[in-house]
Amino acid sequence: MSQQKFQVFFDFNKDWPTIKSEAEINGWITANPDIEVVRMIGYCDSVDNREYNKDLAQRRINTMLDWLRKQHVKIKDSIELKALGKDFKLSKNQNENRKVEIFYAIPNRKETLNPPKDEEESFIKLDERVAEEKATLEQKFAKAKKGDLIRINHISFYFNSEKIMEQSKPLLEELLQIMLDNPKLIIEIHGHICCNPNPMDTKLSYRRALVILKYLTNHGIKVNRLSFKGFGSNDPIYKVPERNEKERAANRRVEILIVNK
Repeated sequence: MSQQKFQVFFDFNKDWPTIKSEAEINGWITANPDIEVVRMIGYCDSVDNREYNKDLAQRRINTMLDWLRKQHVKIKDSIELKALGKDFKLSKNQNENRKVEIFYAIPNRKETLNPPKDEEESFIKLDERVAEEKATLEQKFAKAKKGDLIRINHISFYFNSEKIMEQSKPLLEELLQIMLDNPKLIIEIHGHICCNPNPMDTKLSYRRALVILKYLTNHGIKVNRLSFKGFGSNDPIYKVPERNEKERAANRRVEILIVNK
């Protein structure tokens, strides 16, 4: 097992990560689905007294522990937690002192050069899924017919929020252009989430679908061409609870139903 470190930063006197760190955390988790968190250290800046800063550092650790657990990141049973407050070598840049360091282990992997025959089919299906993801939205809509569902990959939201991440906005712009270029196109926006086994909890998926609808109407698409639904985690691609981050990412998605074309 190799061990690495990831840093999460906080604003002054806050125990919730900065907006930039929120995006980086989700990207880090997606890129490292098999890690095990083994140690966490919380820090503060030089403002306020030692006792208060140590308490704030601990709250920052607790925030990240809760965050990782909700994302189903593996955490070592005997994880080491240490709140230092300001009892460490402080940087002159106070922003660099408001942080949590997450130490994690990465399992050493050996690639299978010759997969068993019974695994060949799954590799073929994976290749098909990769090819499908590489297709542009325009290509998907061009091939689609009335009643088809189009999956929009990589529209990402901030954790437990309907706020869209900046890197997802080009996809919305592409969807908007398709609606502008195809004035007869009528769609229904479907929101899906991951991780939540409660079939009655659909509120977040509704809000996420509504955000996309509002984006389109705010940019000139008539509301009578749009509708939306939230499915919660009731229609997963992978069974809930998901086994890893790849499955969770696949389940929290947006799909477009072609109502008329």
